[in-house]
Amino acid sequence: MNANDWMPLVFMGLMGLALLVYVILDGYDLGVGLLMAGASSEHKDRMVASIGPFWDANETWLVLGVGILLVAFPKAHGLIIGALYGPVAVMLIGLTLRGVAFDFRVKAQTAWKPLWNRAFIVGSLMASLAQGWMLARYITAFETGPAYTAFAAVIALALAAAYVLLGAGWLIMKTDGDLQALAVKRAKKAWPAVVLGLALVSLATPLVSPTVSARWFSMPALIALLPIPLCTGLALLALRALLNSHRVLGKLCWLPFALMVLVMLLGSLGLAYSLYPYVLIDRMTVWQAAAAPKSLAFILWGCAIAVPAIAAYTVFAYRVFWGKAGELRYA
Repeated sequence: MNANDWMPLVFMGLMGLALLVYVILDGYDLGVGLLMAGASSEHKDRMVASIGPFWDANETWLVLGVGILLVAFPKAHGLIIGALYGPVAVMLIGLTLRGVAFDFRVKAQTAWKPLWNRAFIVGSLMASLAQGWMLARYITAFETGPAYTAFAAVIALALAAAYVLLGAGWLIMKTDGDLQALAVKRAKKAWPAVVLGLALVSLATPLVSPTVSARWFSMPALIALLPIPLCTGLALLALRALLNSHRVLGKLCWLPFALMVLVMLLGSLGLAYSLYPYVLIDRMTVWQAAAAPKSLAFILWGCAIAVPAIAAYTVFAYRVFWGKAGELRYA
C-alpha cells in the first residue's frame, strides 16, 4: 500500500478519534449543564466546579476534528458544513452562550446569577440537540423528507439523554454527599430514555440507510457484529444495576461513568463500521475526498506534533485535577 492509499485512512482515523474524544469529554460537561436544571443554587455551583478545570479544553478536540476535515478532506468539508450550516450555527451559539454564562454567573450581581444559570443550561441544550441532529443528517447523507426529519429528531433527543447520563456518571464520580445522591437519582431517570433512544436508533438506521442495512444484516457480518449490541446492552444493564447499589456512592463511584464511556465507544465502533470507507456515505470515499498527496504529507507532520501535544495536555489536566471537586472559586 503506497502513501496515496494509507494517508487518507490515517487522517480519517485521526478525525474519528478526535470527534470521539470530544463527544465523551465535552459530552459529560454538556450533560452536567443539562443536569443543572432543577438543582439548588449550591448544587449548581458544585456542578460547575466539577467541570471548571476541563470544559473549555475539552472543546479543543472538536476544533481538531473539524480542522482535519477541512485540511485533509476539503471536498467533503464544503459539502458537509454547507448541508449542516443551520445546526452548526445553533451549536456554536450554544457553546458561546455556555462560555459567557460560565464566567458571568459568578461575576455578575446576585440578582443576575439565575439568568446566567439558565443561559448555561440553554446553551448546553442547544449544543447537545444540534450535535445529535448533525449526526443523524450525516448518517443519512443529508436526505430530505418527513422520515429523515423524524429520524434526526430521535437521534437529537437520544444524544442529549446520553449526555445527561454521562454527566450524571461524572457527578457521581467527582462529588459526594447530597449532590452525589442527586446525580444517582437523575441517572436512574435518564437511563430509560437512553435505552429507548438507542433501541429506536438501532431500528431506524437500517430503514433510512440501505448501505448501513446491507452492512449489518448480511451474513456472516451479522454474526461477527453481534458482540457490539450485546456488549452495549450488558453495559447498560450493569450500569442500571449499579445505580441501585450503595457501593456506587463509595469505591465504585467511577464505574457508572466508565460504563457509559464504554457504551459510547461501542457505538462509535458500530458507526465507523457502517460508514467505512465513506467520508460522506454513498457519495464520497476517503480517497475521493482527500487532498493532494503532497498536501497530506505536509499536514501529517503538523498532526504528528499537534495531536500528541493536545493528548498530553488533556492527560496532564485530568491528572492534576483528579479527585473529588471542591468549592467553586474564581481568581
